[in-house]
Parts: sequence; structure tokens; C-alpha cells
Amino acid sequence: MEQQFREGDFIETKHGLIFDVKGLVHPPNRVIAFIRYYPSKNGERKGKKQSYKKIYSLSKRYEWLKKNFPEYLVYDQVFNEVLCEVPITDIKKHYTPVEELKRIRNKENPDSLESMIMEMASLLKSSARISWNSIGASGSVMVSLHTLNSDIDLVVYGSENCRRVYSAIETLFKDPCCQLKPYSLDELKRLFDFRSKDTLVGFEDFFKTESRKVLQGKFMGRDYFIRFVKDFGEINERYGDVYYKNCGYGKVEAVVVDDSEAIFTPCTYKVEDVKVVEGPKLQPIREIASFRGRFCEQARSGETVLAQGKIEKVVDRRNGNEYFRLLIGNKPSDYMILKS
Repeated sequence: MEQQFREGDFIETKHGLIFDVKGLVHPPNRVIAFIRYYPSKNGERKGKKQSYKKIYSLSKRYEWLKKNFPEYLVYDQVFNEVLCEVPITDIKKHYTPVEELKRIRNKENPDSLESMIMEMASLLKSSARISWNSIGASGSVMVSLHTLNSDIDLVVYGSENCRRVYSAIETLFKDPCCQLKPYSLDELKRLFDFRSKDTLVGFEDFFKTESRKVLQGKFMGRDYFIRFVKDFGEINERYGDVYYKNCGYGKVEAVVVDDSEAIFTPCTYKVEDVKVVEGPKLQPIREIASFRGRFCEQARSGETVLAQGKIEKVVDRRNGNEYFRLLIGNKPSDYMILKS
């Protein structure tokens, strides 16, 4: 069976570079992934054999690859943009969250982060009644580059499992004795300070969307973030089935009519009554989409949003459908906020 890659996985190349895999659809013999850690003598992350530096922002990741490994920056004709794509022949190791959580569960002396990951995963598993094969641990712990302050990064697989976990968290939030809690106002201010380097919105708009999210918060006083990812059997799009054409940058006002895919990474929001406020006046714009977890749970059905990003023409070769979408998350100026 061919190797499959999806959101939440990490890959390590023969050069020792560590990338995080993006999305669910990849070209033959290549993986769409962004550089996350690279070996460096003065790196602040200490691995078993060497030190690494972490690259945070998307723009810095592109800059670093352009300077050091330009061969990984590829113009992708399906997505109509330059993407970070790693040839499968360059991959030395493939890390998966389910295997990582299995390793932590079997470890005799887990450290403080690993213990918290195990406790939170166990709580979600038992509360939502899902199997161990449906939940995993991602992030720095997966490549043993975590620090004492690293976040808890969990991934849940399969639509039904994800919806059960979402519902379980909503219930757990209401239990004052539970260690799983939404962010407080002060914690959201700290999150805003961190995110605002990469997404330029005001605090009031940020608070409106972020304060009601359940996929992020605190567990036992530590930050957590959960990704919901479709199972391989649920991914009905293959590379090349759908083509995306960049039509320019724009701002739209729209009403969300279907938020059922808003909890997944990648996420989509079906929209109607779309007004193009700035940019090319193209119609029909049928959805707002993002490959970034921070844009999950951004709006609910019936709400009016203002969103800014790249307008793309979507051409589905399977059925001949053509429409437009707004893709957000590629630039710091991209956003999606509730219209007051």
C-alpha cells in the first residue's frame, strides 16, 4: 500500500529538516509540507543528537527555504501557486500522531508534557467514546523537540469521531471541576499578542471569534490546540480532480449558510448573499476556505462575515462545476471576522 500523508503528520528529510504536512491532497511522489525545524548549532530546541531552530511564521518559512533549499519551492499547476513540496524520495522518516500517542502511552517515565497529553487524550477518548486509533499527539513532542512550556497538540480523525469529541468538550467546559477550560480574557490577550504577528486584526474582532472556540483552550493550566482531520476514506478528492486559479486579492461580505465543515482542517464555510467589497467582482463566490487551523470555528450558520484573502476560481473536473472561493490564511492581511 502506498504511503499516505495528511494534516498533523511530520516528515523528516535526509538533510535533517523537519516539515509539517499541510492538507489532505498531495501530488504524486511529493508531499505539500512547510518547514518547521532545521538543524542549527545555536538552536534553542535540543534533540537527541543535535539542536534545532523553529520557524514560526509562514512568510519566514518560505524565506528560509528560498535561501537554503529552493528546490523545495515548486510552482504547483493544480493550486496555481508556489508551494513547499518535498519529494517522497527525500523523506527519511514519517511521523504520525496516532503512533506518537501510542509511544507516549507505553512509555515508563513520561515527562510532564507527555503525561498531560496522555491525560487529555484519555479524557477525550472516554468522554466521546472513540478508539485510540482515532486520536493522536502532534507538534514538537512528536519529534522530541518539545520544551517544558510546549503546547498540547492533539489530532482527532474521522468526521463522526470529531463531532463526538466536539460535543464532549462543550459538555466538559460546563463542569467546574474539569481541568479542560476555555481561554479567559487575559489568556486571549496573550494569544492575540502572539497571533497578531501573523494575522492583522483588532482585539475586539479577535475576541468575538476566539472566545467561543472549543478546539483551543487550557488543560491543567497548559495551552492546547486540537485539529479535526478527515479519515483517508472520507477524502474523495484526488490531486488534479480540482484545479484552482488565482484571480486576485479581495474583500467580501457574506452570510454563512453552512458551517458543518468549519471544525475540520482544512475548513470551509458555504456562503450566500456575497458582496465583493474590494477586488475583482467575480461571482458566484460559494465558499470561504482555509488550510490553517486558526480559522476553524470562525463563524456559524446565519452569521454575516467580512473576509479578506485570495479569490480563486475552482474548476472541478469530475463534474464540470466552476465557481469561486475566498482562500484565507496565506498572508498576514488575510482575515475573517464577524460583521457587527
